Amino acid sequence: MQIGEVAERTQLSLRTIRHYDQVGLAPPSARSEGGFRLYTEDDVERLHHIRRITPLGFSLEETAELLELIEHGGSEEAVIEFLERARTARQKLARKLRQADGLIKTLEHLSN
Repeated sequence: MQIGEVAERTQLSLRTIRHYDQVGLAPPSARSEGGFRLYTEDDVERLHHIRRITPLGFSLEETAELLELIEHGGSEEAVIEFLERARTARQKLARKLRQADGLIKTLEHLSN
């Protein structure tokens, strides 16, 4: 499939998908004769993984390591380390969400 369909299916922008290609996180499986990026279902799945990893604040190198772990397995130690870091990052995001909810409530009271 071409990049437009991949963008629609992953809810990522064309620019973001191209960036992931350029940095080596999600290169397309092939290119057409005209040079257009061509993606497979596995490529789309990889982009879905990246979408889940990115909000947790992992670096590009760590994201590449996580993708390797998800797609090909790895040591239990590595899984546990990333799991703990993902849980900590999730807790931070949950705290920020609660703060945003509090602000929204305050603003809603002001608008009534």
